[in-house]
Amino acid sequence: MAEPRKRLLLIDGSGYIFRAFFAIPTLSNSQDLPTNAVYGVATMLDKTLRDLQPDSVAVCFDTKEKTFRHERYPEYKANRPEPPEELVPQFPLIHELVELRGLPCLAVPGYEADDVIGTLARQGAAHGFEVVLVSGDKDLMQLVGENVTMYDPMKDIWYDHDGVVERFGVEPGRVIEVLGLAGDSSDNIPGVPGVGPKTALKLLKEYGDIAGVLARAEEIKGKLGERLRENAGQAELSRELATIHTEVPLDIGVAELQPRPPDLEKLREFYTRLEFRKLLDELSGPATNLSRDHYETVLTGEALAAMCETLRRAGGFAFDTETTSQFPMRAELVGLSFCADDEVAYYVPVAHSYLGVPKQLPVDEVLAAVGPLLSDPDLPKWAQNAKYDIIVLARAGVTVRGLAGDTMIADYLLAAGRGGHGLDAMALRYLGHTTIKFDEVTGKGKSRKLFSEVDTETATQYAAEDAHVTWLLKKHLETEMQADPATVALYRDLEIMLIDVLVAMERRGVAIDSAFFKQLSTEMDKRIQAVTAKIHEAAGTTFNLNSPSQIAEVLFERLGIKPLRKTKKGFSTDAAVLETLAEQGHEVPRLMLEYRSLAKLKGTYVDALPRLVHPVTGRIHTSFNQTIAATGRLSSSNPNLQNIPIRTEEGRRIREGFIPAPGKVLLAADYSQVELRLAAHLSGDETMIAAFHSGEDIHRRTAAEILGVMPGLVSPQERAMAKTVNFGVLYGMSAFRLAHDLAISTKKAKAFIDNYFARYPKLRAYLDGVIAEARERGFVQTILGRKRPLPNINSHDRQAQAGAERAAINTPVQGSAADLIKLAMLALHRRIEREELPLAMILQVHDELVFEVEEDAVDKYAAIVKAEMEGVMELSVPLVVDIGTGRNWGEAH
Repeated sequence: MAEPRKRLLLIDGSGYIFRAFFAIPTLSNSQDLPTNAVYGVATMLDKTLRDLQPDSVAVCFDTKEKTFRHERYPEYKANRPEPPEELVPQFPLIHELVELRGLPCLAVPGYEADDVIGTLARQGAAHGFEVVLVSGDKDLMQLVGENVTMYDPMKDIWYDHDGVVERFGVEPGRVIEVLGLAGDSSDNIPGVPGVGPKTALKLLKEYGDIAGVLARAEEIKGKLGERLRENAGQAELSRELATIHTEVPLDIGVAELQPRPPDLEKLREFYTRLEFRKLLDELSGPATNLSRDHYETVLTGEALAAMCETLRRAGGFAFDTETTSQFPMRAELVGLSFCADDEVAYYVPVAHSYLGVPKQLPVDEVLAAVGPLLSDPDLPKWAQNAKYDIIVLARAGVTVRGLAGDTMIADYLLAAGRGGHGLDAMALRYLGHTTIKFDEVTGKGKSRKLFSEVDTETATQYAAEDAHVTWLLKKHLETEMQADPATVALYRDLEIMLIDVLVAMERRGVAIDSAFFKQLSTEMDKRIQAVTAKIHEAAGTTFNLNSPSQIAEVLFERLGIKPLRKTKKGFSTDAAVLETLAEQGHEVPRLMLEYRSLAKLKGTYVDALPRLVHPVTGRIHTSFNQTIAATGRLSSSNPNLQNIPIRTEEGRRIREGFIPAPGKVLLAADYSQVELRLAAHLSGDETMIAAFHSGEDIHRRTAAEILGVMPGLVSPQERAMAKTVNFGVLYGMSAFRLAHDLAISTKKAKAFIDNYFARYPKLRAYLDGVIAEARERGFVQTILGRKRPLPNINSHDRQAQAGAERAAINTPVQGSAADLIKLAMLALHRRIEREELPLAMILQVHDELVFEVEEDAVDKYAAIVKAEMEGVMELSVPLVVDIGTGRNWGEAH
């Protein structure tokens, strides 16, 4: 296989600065030094380098000096305001940051950063690099071409030749023609007065380029032709100003742009001085000398036996699988990798298929040899995202036992909410090592090949490295974890044990009634058509309901509704805007919300779910994720079965399409008001505790307390209000938000909250204490000691700080509820296995578990489920589980 092309990253440093400055409104250290732009650039650089993994890189900046463009046109960029006062002292800090990160930093007097980027892009492409321009500046699109693409990190959008054509309307080489005719207000490039981008594109489509337009200007009638003739010189000048210079004299060439290792000691001092606590926590340690020189491809029975003996003698190992799909229930095994040593790792190919592939060991022979190692409960083993590998191996007939750890879960527990728990990111963070990326061995887009088509030599380097890095990471992570016994217990006794539970659930899957969904799709089509007709009638015109620009035109121009929020492309018509306009009594926004809700549910679930039915099992197999939600809650993906709305008619109808296997029924077990019960326990508030012990309706009791009436006199509306207050305070709801949700005045909402806390004073003290403790420690914890870092809890940005305070209030309660249901899942799974019960756990949705159970044994197993869930944790209030059964999920819930 050909050597993968090296990647050259050219970062628009000046663009980074301004985007970071405006993305993070206010941030400063305790000495009142503004730091928002520095922090933003630091995080953007870290993410860009982590995600794109360049071999070479340059960060390019503008300089203070005038450029050659000012000599040609003194008014060039004359409309640009001076940099904000808070940004000026951050410029030198950002340059210092780039230097400390070990990144080549380029700025050439007389030229702009774009020109430096253009010069390096030309050189890099000529030298065979894969050049990536990292910027959101449309001017740089003119550089896109063979070997050169552009990536906008803020929007996560890539632009190749076709992407530029889609975005700009012309191919990259003619971007300057558009700018020459239409001008560019941001740079004060004049263009031709009265000619905008649309007119420019129309002219270029007909005449080719500016020279062609001007040569035929006499033929163009009216004002447009007159303006073109009068401003011919200005158009040519504008084109010249917009053209990026690619011959900047540089003291450094592309061959010298390899990043150096960061100066960790000075970078720590820098982050400490600026009080970047989160970045300090994330700062990687010293680089590990990780070599790929001792990776072995196992192709013979003798080599396989020797490897197995080495793994057995080592007393534990890391393992990984290579397959044909990212979805474990559809993935076929291609090879396995193993590591039990700081230097040596192995790859055993079993299903590579390409011209000239060496003879591989049969998969049955390999699994017969490694299966006993993987199945030995007394031989510890580690993996990265072990659940995936365990499902793949289970489908191949091997049961993995003795799992000692999962590096992805370990990293998540150490820094929930940080993200970047993938192997590539962790290798860079903890080992200072840049891994081989999957795309580098398989290619991307239409040219991507299956891993089975990758040559075994390249596959060995990639696959063995995964096992090797996992082996090295587990040492770092488990050492770091030892500092907190609660995290160790959470890791070993709950999260790792839970993997087997999730494996069983994912493998079993859930059945759906495809005929029901087909009928429901037809019904929803009719409803969508009816709503569409109502919208067009109310608007007095037909328009594309999926086009934000057409919606804005109808709402704000045709109907004359006052717009609420301006965007770069006009006025916003997002859900928040439509909700506000609907509350103001406008019919079209109200109907638009209904249309969007129906269309989303139909596309996301009703039409999509039948296509996801597994061709062999006939069921849908979602994936449960342990490392996504910062609170510790499980999430669901491919498909997401946790976001089906329960309070709407459409959501309930969708749930009716989930059915049990023949001869069985669905049993749904839902913790009743578990977050309020946990709040009562954690706060020790006697009034709340007494209410739960008495079996009262807590929402009715709350309404009675804060309204000062007898519980029997509380109306349904008042109970609903109290329910909103009950849950709202646990999420840090403000009086303003409560007023909005209840459609009452802010003053009245504040009185409700004040009365609420007057009745539950210990709850108020508890919540205040949580925030105070978070400020002091920088994190909050759940009932089992799960930590959630809150880097913005002491932020000078009031908005960021308020968000961290809400998370501080919410996490101990919601996270403890997550701990609770995970304990229940584990207890039930163990009992089902121990007693071989004909009961299968198939879904988890927040505080609810769904089971398939024999129809004639519902009562017996409902009692078992209820007893296990209610007895899994001893609290100062009783846990209550509501049980429902039915022939579909809608009936059972």
